Amino acid sequence: MYKILIAEDDKISQKLAARFVQDMGHLPFVSPHGKHAYEALKAENKFDMLITDIMMPEMDGKQLVQTLRGDSQFMDLPIVIMSAVVGVSDISSLLSLGATYFLTKPIDKGEFEEVIRRCLE
Repeated sequence: MYKILIAEDDKISQKLAARFVQDMGHLPFVSPHGKHAYEALKAENKFDMLITDIMMPEMDGKQLVQTLRGDSQFMDLPIVIMSAVVGVSDISSLLSLGATYFLTKPIDKGEFEEVIRRCLE
């Protein structure tokens, strides 16, 4: 069983991602924005993976990825971006910043589960 942190400000996406994580037998923890997620990771570095939205208040997903990849203790943390509002060049730049995978919203359960499995292998 893995602990997965979900940084997402949209309540529907939070619930959907958390349910998919639970359905896979893992423990979801939800953060309402990037700053909260970063603080949760720093306070308890026992999360196996991060799933984050891009557009969030306080600290967006891009800033979160950059901050985590700049911290040696999070260099190997799998980070999945899920967003509905990006183009191909945006996806490319997010992956080059250090995101592990990109998922489009609305979330497809099969694709979501496959990406989670790949990240946790």
